[in-house]
Amino acid sequence: MPPEIEAGLQQIGRVVDPPRTGELYAPLARKEPYAGVKTTRDVAYGPDARHRLDVFEPEAPTGSRPVLLFVHGGGFTAGNKRSGTSPFYDNIMLWAVANGMVGVNMTYRLAPQHPWPAAQEDIAAALRWVHGNVLRHHGDAARTFLMGHSAGAAHVAHYVAHPRFHVQPGGGIAGAILVSGLFAVPPGTVNAPINAYFGNDSSGHGAQSALPGLASTGVPLLFAFAELDPPEFPLQAKLLQDAMCAAHRCPRIHWLLGESHMSEVYSINTADQALTGLMLAFMRGHR
Repeated sequence: MPPEIEAGLQQIGRVVDPPRTGELYAPLARKEPYAGVKTTRDVAYGPDARHRLDVFEPEAPTGSRPVLLFVHGGGFTAGNKRSGTSPFYDNIMLWAVANGMVGVNMTYRLAPQHPWPAAQEDIAAALRWVHGNVLRHHGDAARTFLMGHSAGAAHVAHYVAHPRFHVQPGGGIAGAILVSGLFAVPPGTVNAPINAYFGNDSSGHGAQSALPGLASTGVPLLFAFAELDPPEFPLQAKLLQDAMCAAHRCPRIHWLLGESHMSEVYSINTADQALTGLMLAFMRGHR
């Protein structure tokens, strides 16, 4: 991490600040057109206007490639796979192509209009699209890795943890990468975005929790958090650790030193390999 970016992240602190973090990382990102990469944007995977995905593949592919399906964050009520000409989250797709994969970047329906379990249904629909269509983009659906960040990590976790959403046994994925996720709504939580998606009735939050399913799933999992995540994310990491250790499956939780909630993903496809080094090792071990 360049010293000036490290200093900028420390100044921003333990908050979620996409605009200020983006200002630090945008100069490091590639600009369109992306040489050597074919992009297919806004492919419909379902009937809603937000059922859209982008596909990134090499212009001159050789053989079939693993697939990285990314689910963005946005606090359950906002966010997109890309906004305007922003380099985020094209950066994740470009990294995937550069490392021998096909990148698929999806967006999904948002709360409060579309509460639980709309996003899990949308992930399932996007995975069905991958299994039915990614071969023509030189992807191997049997080697699909599902990655989520922030609210996207929450959605991925709850998809993995609840087999009723699975498109195939094992979820139809080779593994899941969960970056600064939410796995359960703590009792008494009063948080407008969280309640917008999971509801205000705390009596239903236990059944929604991803923790029991994560503790029992056979899907390979990678967990990562940022050192400068807001306080609620270390709490989620502790809930995860306690639940999985109680099931005698203590997880390895990676803490990305110096990274913030947004820098951990905005830094992808730069010289900062804090997260992508872990991702590559994980995917190579499960494909």
